[in-house]
Amino acid sequence: MRKNIVAGNWKMNMNQEQTVQLIEDLKKALPSNDASIMIAPTFVNLAKAVELTKGTSIEVVAQNMHFEASGAFTGEISADMLKNIGIKTVILGHSERRAYFGETDDLLAKKVTAAIENQMQVVFCFGEELEDRKSDQHFDVVGAQLKNALFELPASAWSQLILAYEPVWAIGTGETASAEQAQEMHAFIRKTIADQYDSTIADHVSVLYGGSVKPTNASEIFSKPDVDGGLIGGASLKAEDFSGIAVAFS
Repeated sequence: MRKNIVAGNWKMNMNQEQTVQLIEDLKKALPSNDASIMIAPTFVNLAKAVELTKGTSIEVVAQNMHFEASGAFTGEISADMLKNIGIKTVILGHSERRAYFGETDDLLAKKVTAAIENQMQVVFCFGEELEDRKSDQHFDVVGAQLKNALFELPASAWSQLILAYEPVWAIGTGETASAEQAQEMHAFIRKTIADQYDSTIADHVSVLYGGSVKPTNASEIFSKPDVDGGLIGGASLKAEDFSGIAVAFS
């Protein structure tokens, strides 16, 4: 049975005071349903967030990590450092990490492998740019991203993976992605995994949608058979909006 997941990626937002307030607001606002809730504060607020969410259904996750265990990597964070403060899940491959920090499929393969070997869960992000969609290359691009970063993993590793499809072309471009387009790509993702591994793995991995989900469109998008929730950006920074998305699973 696949998990329904609503994950909030807070990106480079919220100082510690604001983080505390948002978490307290979320604890009051989030609905009780079968959706797993994740929030990803910035690194400096992770430990505080873990402390504040103890005993709740909210899981605190990291936005990134390095593939090495330790060493001369100024500004980087290792899997052990995250685990030591209670973090069990990390987001890897986000479109902003790819676009602004030059993260490649090969680098992400190293990060995913490091996380898996450290018994961490990974929310792996991928998706096509606007030019890929307009040139009808979106399936090829997504298929290659999956193959290059994930398909060297053993079948057993897939129990630690959550996928997050981000149609980058539909985020801040003025273009709009429909629920049908989300379903079409999610179905393709499952078929691609089934072809490489088997249908059991494809049917059991949660695939989230990361294309500007809001309270107004969450129910329609999440109703699609191959969409298991969302990776939420801006709307996760307001308790009312984030809970409004989570309630779509009620």
